[in-house]
Amino acid sequence: MMTNKYLLLLLLPFCIGIQIIQAQNSMVAKNLTFRTSDSVFSKPFIDIDEWRDKPVRHRYIHGGFEKTETRFSFYFPPKEQYQGHFFQYITPFPDNENLSQGSSGENDKIGFSIVSGAYFIETNGGGKTDFSNPRANDPTIGAYRANAASAQFSRVVALNIYGGNRPYGYCFGGTGGAYRTVGGIENTKGVWDGAVPYVLGSPVAIPNVFTVRMYAMRILNDKFPQIVDALEPGGGGDMYAGLNEEEKAALKEVTKMGFPPKAWYGYKSMGIHGFLVLYPGIVMADKKYFSEDFWNKPGYLGYDNPKSFVGYRIQKVSKIKAIIGYQEAVKLGLSEAVSDEDRGSADKAWKNTGDKGEKPEAYFLDDIMPDIQFLGGDLIIKTGEAAGATLQLTKLMGDKVALAPTNPLSILSKIKPGDEVQVDNSNFLAVQTYHRHQDPGSQYPVWNQFREANGKPIYPQRSMLIGPMFTMGAAGSVPTGKFKGKMILLGSLWDREAYPWQCDWYRQRVKENLGNNTDDNFRLWYTDHALHGDAASQLDDANRAVSYIGILQQALRDLSAWVEKGIAPPATTNYKIEDGQVIVPPTANERKGIQPVVTLKANGGVHADLKAGQPVTFTAVVEVPEHTGKVVAADWDFEGKGTYSTSGKFKPVDKTGSNVTLKATYTFTKPGTYFTALKISSERQGDKKTPYAHIQNLGRVRVVVK
Repeated sequence: MMTNKYLLLLLLPFCIGIQIIQAQNSMVAKNLTFRTSDSVFSKPFIDIDEWRDKPVRHRYIHGGFEKTETRFSFYFPPKEQYQGHFFQYITPFPDNENLSQGSSGENDKIGFSIVSGAYFIETNGGGKTDFSNPRANDPTIGAYRANAASAQFSRVVALNIYGGNRPYGYCFGGTGGAYRTVGGIENTKGVWDGAVPYVLGSPVAIPNVFTVRMYAMRILNDKFPQIVDALEPGGGGDMYAGLNEEEKAALKEVTKMGFPPKAWYGYKSMGIHGFLVLYPGIVMADKKYFSEDFWNKPGYLGYDNPKSFVGYRIQKVSKIKAIIGYQEAVKLGLSEAVSDEDRGSADKAWKNTGDKGEKPEAYFLDDIMPDIQFLGGDLIIKTGEAAGATLQLTKLMGDKVALAPTNPLSILSKIKPGDEVQVDNSNFLAVQTYHRHQDPGSQYPVWNQFREANGKPIYPQRSMLIGPMFTMGAAGSVPTGKFKGKMILLGSLWDREAYPWQCDWYRQRVKENLGNNTDDNFRLWYTDHALHGDAASQLDDANRAVSYIGILQQALRDLSAWVEKGIAPPATTNYKIEDGQVIVPPTANERKGIQPVVTLKANGGVHADLKAGQPVTFTAVVEVPEHTGKVVAADWDFEGKGTYSTSGKFKPVDKTGSNVTLKATYTFTKPGTYFTALKISSERQGDKKTPYAHIQNLGRVRVVVK
């Protein structure tokens, strides 16, 4: 620990140049001028300075800025490992500066950074966001100012530790963190030299990617098994087969909006995702849509086709019998326990929006609720101290209703047993076609399906576009494609929350800005079989999906080499967009990017029929894009359980190690339908020892055993 005497030496004004005073027993002093125009972050402090041995040897420095809630954590490698740069993780929304502590394997951001010669930065983004009152927050602080101030101060500390030249800096973040990463590099100068945003949405992603998906989930609820089967290896291929006209129209609508059809396999568990925390803001921004227009005016589905909602809408009055706390709610299946791994992740950070244990989680009601598909709704308080207030619900279960974590304690504290309430999901049904009334213009061709031949919207339009308002709240500004430095943008081809075409939207804005110089400063790499989530352990089916963490880590390494040494990274993925879908070529060298491509066959095809006890022969060809790495691992999941319990032996096709073949024989002893998968990993230098920067992909086939 540093003494108070030495802490005071590091309280450096940011708004003027100042010479750093020497600290006798802490950091090596250097004469350094440090300037910033952001007077909010004028007094940094350090309260922890110590060496740690886990996950790897590093010097941990923690601190913040006086008169703010901003806190930071710096993780410095030993001097002999330091290569003159830092990696800074930007969380999906302001959270905690210690989220990365305790992670392991490829998810260990601290270990990866230090092995890569970088020190690592993480902040709390200026303090937690009040989701019950979004307008209470200054969006620019959480979007980039707190992160930028921490990054700049880290350079002061790094120069005192290591000496030398100004450290290069690179920020990275996914989903909401991608907005904030882009907002950071677009709205600052000299803070970051490059950025790696991943699973990035467009300025109109919110709420439209969720609304159209929820609409499809309601209409197609009973038909997903046949849709998924048609798209599986060896399936019929026609996902519209067997659907009625309303179902076909809903599936076509969501597909043209960009939802990747093969990602419907997760329909049972995917839920409404981050829409949970967006819903209150949507209702607040456009109350008239819900209270007056949707159910009462022509051009809106609630008025035009009320039969569509029969059996789905609930408006039931009851009374509160008892309050259910956090522990009991988890036991009853009304609430999920949030793990440390979920916090700060691209896929599940939205779950950490409330203080568990401090607020009621659910209520017992006097009446049994009807057994209907319930994606979300409201609890309208009709009597008692909180009469007139509305709470957000996430689940109905018999005589129990689960509360969303976004509900404010100021209202919850007033509600008592005996209060009369009404369970009402009318708004959640109405919002499912909100995207039809949010035409954002010609930059977004996925809206062509809602336009006449002359470009005029088919449906009545709302007076404002909500998406850019939410984007401003996340990024501090609407992305423009104008930035200084270099960027590698990562997209997932099976992304259900940030549809893949949206990465291309940002690429088009960069091209408008940089023109012929785009390739000198920008790359877009797509990852096949990858979802929105950024951790392998969070995949809802490892037999179908892979982690993109390895690609993210390689992108950071390639970005630093690009900026510092002028070594251009591999080319942008080759793709085209048709009816909202991003389509890539079938072979690795055509596809480009850095992900290997796996072609797997069972008895020579993608579908094999056999009898129990009869062996099946699997063959695979694996190609890694030229000059991007070597195959280092191959693992079989023969019975489709996602366990990958058998290591595969591969034979190099040539001396590069980037093209290999595999062969395996397996005997199924029980009848059934199996989806055998082969997961491949490549690494730039062929390094098998560390878990970092291993680029994954997989191939799958169907085996029917009789």
